[in-house]
Amino acid sequence: MNLEELYKSLHGDYAEVKARLMTDRLVEKFVLKFPSDSSMQQLRDAIASEDYEVAFRAVHTLKGVAANLSFTELWKAASALTEQLRRCDGTVDETLLENLENAYRLVTDSIQKENS
Repeated sequence: MNLEELYKSLHGDYAEVKARLMTDRLVEKFVLKFPSDSSMQQLRDAIASEDYEVAFRAVHTLKGVAANLSFTELWKAASALTEQLRRCDGTVDETLLENLENAYRLVTDSIQKENS
């Protein structure tokens, strides 16, 4: 797996994650684990059931994982939705959710493509 190319394709910051995790082996290990993280599905399920407290926790977790892996665009999208859900007014901004879905898909599709 070429990690630098992967990070370019998903608009991430390879230098930042490499500085944090120190070795390509560790970066690759955690990048490959990312698609199995359940936070995005938990968010989808919570929104479908209108459980905005659970939705907030799920997107907040996703934001943290994205930050730790330096998935910059995904982190930005998760941060925006986190802040909207923090107000917990019983709604979800559909544009923010769509932006998050698109950023998430970009990351998971890029990982899958690079790993095949």
